[in-house]
Amino acid sequence: MNSADPALAALLDKEAIRELVLLYARAIDRQDIALLRDLYTDDATDTHGDSFDGPAQDYCQFIAGAFPYMPYSGHHLCNHLIALDGDAASGEVYALAWHLIPGREGGQEEDFMAVRYIDNYRRCADGKWRFSKRVVTYDFKLRRPFEGGGLLGQGALDPSYTLCPQALFARGARA
Repeated sequence: MNSADPALAALLDKEAIRELVLLYARAIDRQDIALLRDLYTDDATDTHGDSFDGPAQDYCQFIAGAFPYMPYSGHHLCNHLIALDGDAASGEVYALAWHLIPGREGGQEEDFMAVRYIDNYRRCADGKWRFSKRVVTYDFKLRRPFEGGGLLGQGALDPSYTLCPQALFARGARA
């Protein structure tokens, strides 16, 4: 970004990166694979502990395969530190992640994790920031039977799509 004020340019870049991270949570939680794919550079990699390690586009395929078995996913983002270096940046995001998954002995289980995303970001030719590398650390994991309820499995039917008409909330790749 060219700006006469480097401090303002840095703030704008950091806000764009924060939005990228928020959109990742939205893509997973709303089961929006087109949006998820748009958040990575073409050569990006993604390492999710012992569940996936490889090209980000393969991760998108992997997570799409998990969606039918995950009627609820909620990523709640906490601390986010970002260090800028021109058109590249690094970050560390603390998050709490809840998933509802099939139980090991039938029924459903709550899969709760405290995670940290260790990220590398890159500004692409279209001016958008994307993940160039994402590594997830699991600082804490808990699995237990789930007997609760609520609006599970919102996906494309989530009310945010109709109640928030701006492009930021639309399904699919970013405009």
